[in-house]
Amino acid sequence: MAEVVSFADGGFKFVKGVSQYSAGVAALPGYVLERYRFAKPVPLAEGFKRIEGIIKGAGRPLSAFAACELRSPAPFTEAGFAAFNAIYIETLKQWGLFATGHNAVARSNVCPEIAPPAEPSFHAFTIAKASPGAPATFVVAGSGEAPEGFATYRDHIIARGDTSPAGLKEKARFVLGEMERRMGALGFAWRDTTATQVYTVHDLHPFLADEIVRRGASAAGLTWHFNRPPVQELEYEMDCRGVRTEHVID
Repeated sequence: MAEVVSFADGGFKFVKGVSQYSAGVAALPGYVLERYRFAKPVPLAEGFKRIEGIIKGAGRPLSAFAACELRSPAPFTEAGFAAFNAIYIETLKQWGLFATGHNAVARSNVCPEIAPPAEPSFHAFTIAKASPGAPATFVVAGSGEAPEGFATYRDHIIARGDTSPAGLKEKARFVLGEMERRMGALGFAWRDTTATQVYTVHDLHPFLADEIVRRGASAAGLTWHFNRPPVQELEYEMDCRGVRTEHVID
């Protein structure tokens, strides 16, 4: 059973995940989640500075940083991913996002196959704002086709090395199930989504109708990013959200 942790300092609750991210977030009563997307990727250090300014400008503490979407140059090795995460979470700790003893921030981190950024960068982020009576809002973190919490991804990848239509369908089924598990823990389902995103360089069409559309995962449409998951040998990732306000910023 997924553990949900209330994080009053930020104005949201989260599904306990792993050290680098929580599995999903939802606004607490009296708060609302709003998403901001940069018009083009912003390098990590600069992005944190800009996000800090936006959060403070909204009159919120830095602990209101609820979710982010990253873009990296290419899939990491297992060791490279661990090293990157160790650097990334230092800022989160400074911002009070480990106050419960767990990482509160949901995250996706994917790698554009064409025209990738030169270094890990922010694509988008979500913050919790005070808003009495606001409708329920949530963001589910990205998941590839491997269960989390193990020492490595490689040894637990679903249909590892199989990018045939049958292999991709098996991968997609696992990831869709993980999206449903995370949403369910927060009290939501596909009908509550305002956006679903998929990240793969492989053909979706053999399983698009039966595994994505029929189960309701594209109720608000489907955004396909021609990106790879962040760790080598992973081939398919998804995330989803239910938010009412989104901004595009330069």
